[in-house]
Amino acid sequence: MVSLHSFRSKILALTGIATLTTLLCGSYVHADETLNIGYQKGSGVLSVIREQGTLQKELASQGIHVTWNQFPAGPQLLEALNAGSIDFGATGAPPPIFAQAAGINFYYVGAVKVPVNGEAIIVPQGSSITSVSQLKGKRIALQKGSSSNFQLLALLQKAGLSFSDITPAYLAPADARAAFTNDNVDAWVIWEPYLSSAEHDLHARVLADYKGLKPVYSFYEASGNLVKQHPKVLAALMRQINSTSEWANQHRQQVNKILIHQLGLPVEVIDEWQKKVDYDVIPLNKQIIESQQAVADAFSKQHLIPRPVNVNQLFLLPESEHPNN
Repeated sequence: MVSLHSFRSKILALTGIATLTTLLCGSYVHADETLNIGYQKGSGVLSVIREQGTLQKELASQGIHVTWNQFPAGPQLLEALNAGSIDFGATGAPPPIFAQAAGINFYYVGAVKVPVNGEAIIVPQGSSITSVSQLKGKRIALQKGSSSNFQLLALLQKAGLSFSDITPAYLAPADARAAFTNDNVDAWVIWEPYLSSAEHDLHARVLADYKGLKPVYSFYEASGNLVKQHPKVLAALMRQINSTSEWANQHRQQVNKILIHQLGLPVEVIDEWQKKVDYDVIPLNKQIIESQQAVADAFSKQHLIPRPVNVNQLFLLPESEHPNN
């Protein structure tokens, strides 16, 4: 097994951040083994890779079968990673923080900047609520430990409120939508494509999004086993994610067709969602770590995670970029 610091440089080399000719200690998964990938309904790039089949073909030549497992949200995805049901996935910023606090073995391997209008607090069209400050005492639907959990926390703090000022209704997206539709909650904090769907189908009104807040990131995460035992598989996967992200940014109509086929959502919903997205994978760096640590500290301050966490140790960075240097 290679050391973690040594591995950082080598895995980044094979993912295109350094020279692709760098040799890497470790091997592909043994023949006839499986790479299990978790994805969410809004995982655009992973959905495109799944549809195009290029990763599956590349790894099949090494005797590796790829399976795809859909999850309603990031917390459930990382629970599956902890259980060994999947090896890789993509989530918003909070799920890996909750996972680290729970002792789950994983690493951050890539980042994507969250668009300011990519998730939001929404209210029914006829609601009398017009500002975040008016959410005090209200019942709000959200997925616990998700990106929406942090967005709500950050927006409440900006409005001079704390998390204890509202009543959270911890619901997965499908259940939250039902509660919102039936007026069982006053507001709903949700990400894409559920956000555009609610605006289109339910005529929901956006109360607040990330405008005015510090930027946050979504992440690609890999299990400790995939990172340490099968780095070449991870490198092949990250190369595919990087190349598909570039392709997706330049071929929006083709991406829309793929997502319409896979998700069964109206064309208008897919179009609105995709107008907001930038698929570029950002190389992990100190600024991203600082952003993620700020998210972790916010949850810790509100006692929403069982213990403080230091996210730095789970980021795979080149030696030159690592904050400990």
